[in-house]
Amino acid sequence: MSVSTLIENVSIAPVRGPEIGRGYIHIEDGRIAALGAGPAPEVPGASRIDGTGCLATPGLVNTHHHLYQWASQGVAQDATLFEWLTSLYQVWAAMDAEVVKGAATAGLGWLALSGCTTTTDHHYIFPKGRGDLFAAEIEAARDLGLRFHPCRGSMDRGVSHGGLPPDEVVEGLEEILDATAEAIDAYHDPSPGSMLQVAVAPCSPFSVSTGLMTEAAALARAKGVRLHTHLSETLDEEEHCLKQMGCTPVDYMEKLGWLGSDVWVAHAVHLHDRDIQRFADTGTGSAHCPSSNGRLGAGIARVSEMLRAGAVVGLGVDGSASSELTPLAGEMRQALLFQRARYGPAALTARQALEIGTLGGARCLGREDEIGSLEPGKLADIVLWRVDGFAAAVEDPVCALVFGATPPVALVLVGGETVVRDGELRTVAHDAAGRAGADAHHRLTRLAADRGFTVSPEAGA
Repeated sequence: MSVSTLIENVSIAPVRGPEIGRGYIHIEDGRIAALGAGPAPEVPGASRIDGTGCLATPGLVNTHHHLYQWASQGVAQDATLFEWLTSLYQVWAAMDAEVVKGAATAGLGWLALSGCTTTTDHHYIFPKGRGDLFAAEIEAARDLGLRFHPCRGSMDRGVSHGGLPPDEVVEGLEEILDATAEAIDAYHDPSPGSMLQVAVAPCSPFSVSTGLMTEAAALARAKGVRLHTHLSETLDEEEHCLKQMGCTPVDYMEKLGWLGSDVWVAHAVHLHDRDIQRFADTGTGSAHCPSSNGRLGAGIARVSEMLRAGAVVGLGVDGSASSELTPLAGEMRQALLFQRARYGPAALTARQALEIGTLGGARCLGREDEIGSLEPGKLADIVLWRVDGFAAAVEDPVCALVFGATPPVALVLVGGETVVRDGELRTVAHDAAGRAGADAHHRLTRLAADRGFTVSPEAGA
């Protein structure tokens, strides 16, 4: 039996196609059947949602995250990336599946409350004997009802082999490849409308061997899934790559066959001119994480130049421990302000910021045919933002969404199903999701203390 919903009396910013000052969106069986200006048509049996005072946009797409880090926020508050990682690796080595489930529940809930309908996650630490961490976050995403793209991450290059992480948190090459293949076989769903797709994601050039990078790419392409990693986040990383590999990070990626339309990387802050052009020419995507880059003092990515070159750029919150309590919607504003601070007031518009937060993210994940814009045939991943009340003084609703504090979320639909209504989670108990995150923090703190490590706001503690 067909399920129909009409959102009426709503402003619409479809991202691709003309904006509509007052119109409707017709949803049929989880997809957009039609949208247009003026009164909604009569659809027998359809439920109706009054969008008066709201702006409808595509659901936001988060292209880079570390959900487990919800349990370790507020640590190493004044550290560089390498200092921050060194402070936290031993704490993260204590996590178990219970920590991951609670952290993911809170982290995913927080994303949904800021208008996110699709998110990736990059999980790359798998302590032995701590349960199935990858399954734990997938279970949390299913409970929340978000479209999920978890990345099976990995590290095989500890300090004894010139890497940054301690040896005890890395895995062996064959162990990684076997576990990654198993995760793809168990969870990846390539079918239309998929709620769950897996990517292959060695952590970074300074924690992963050349062999793992090469073999991971071969595995991903044999399985028909995407590739993800951190890249060019800090100048320290470039110095490390020059010393260890004899080339820059992007040169290294190109040598290993890691540039292409099936690849997206996190951060890409320190790109040379030739790197930007290579990204554009190959279709390699980037997850721009402005708050995390600012928090760690990493720098400002050259997003405006990347967009002008035709490169694919999406938005990412990054891990909660390097971007505490950051809502995905707020990253549109951060991206806009950072680019203008660097290049001037015409560097990035409100509509460009909205596009990288939606369609740009969909392109990074290979889902632009299904999500990222409001068009007939696409999945009904839709957010209604309240732009009435105080926000009504801003006549342009897209400006009201991006320029100031994020407007209240009236409704979040994923495939036409309600995940958030009137600022509250509806798929899981709202308050319980928050408590799950706090419980995960307390549990991780206790487990780390049992191993002789403390969670501290200071770097190096």
